[in-house]
Amino acid sequence: MMRPSLLALLAGLAFAPAALAQGTPQGFTPEQRQEIIGILREALRQDPNILREALMALEQADLREREGAQRAAIAAQAEALFRNAEDPVKGNPQGAVTVVEFFDARCGYCKQLHPVVEQMLRRQRDVRLVLKDLPILGPNSLLASRALLAAQRQGKYAELHDALLRLREEPTEPVLKREAEKLGLDWARLRREMEDPAIARRLEANTRLASVLRIEGTPALIIGETLVPGAVDLATLERLVAEAREKRGG
Repeated sequence: MMRPSLLALLAGLAFAPAALAQGTPQGFTPEQRQEIIGILREALRQDPNILREALMALEQADLREREGAQRAAIAAQAEALFRNAEDPVKGNPQGAVTVVEFFDARCGYCKQLHPVVEQMLRRQRDVRLVLKDLPILGPNSLLASRALLAAQRQGKYAELHDALLRLREEPTEPVLKREAEKLGLDWARLRREMEDPAIARRLEANTRLASVLRIEGTPALIIGETLVPGAVDLATLERLVAEAREKRGG
């Protein structure tokens, strides 16, 4: 483990130019900076691992800071994340543990995650899955999300969601029509309601929420206080659900 005094020196040196430029009392004089550089050069000569350890420590501190900011953002957005009555839900609607998934129907990693989440829901009967459409991969993604939210009005969101996440072709309008009619959806109604401004507003709200949470891609899962970017395996997903359940006290 790196000695704290050396980490303090590295951190101080990193911020010294800004401190000097601002004329703060904490700023180092040129002589002090040269002395620090000499100390660090000698330390690095004797133990080259010091720099690697210092960088690792700084990276870990940055990670802790980002995780703290994400937890704070999740807490601040809890109502929109976990309790929006408009959001489609899978699993147990009264589940003790809520998992939120931001997804794009065209996203390959979302398709990879889909059977994992479905298996988790079959095994974990107290999990409530909230689905947040986040069409970030182009016009066909947007078309698919509009179709999904329009299908929700006919009580078929979950079925069309499953169909589109299993799809191995582009969700163009003819493909969406085919898949919708297979499920018994009224295509004429669905196509008309896809253009409803209320659906556009829901997608815009999801995009804003993802931005506040600093979600940079799909899939992204919110499990308890944790934001999980990318697809995970079943063991990881169930471990995170168990941790969230434990924090809830049950």
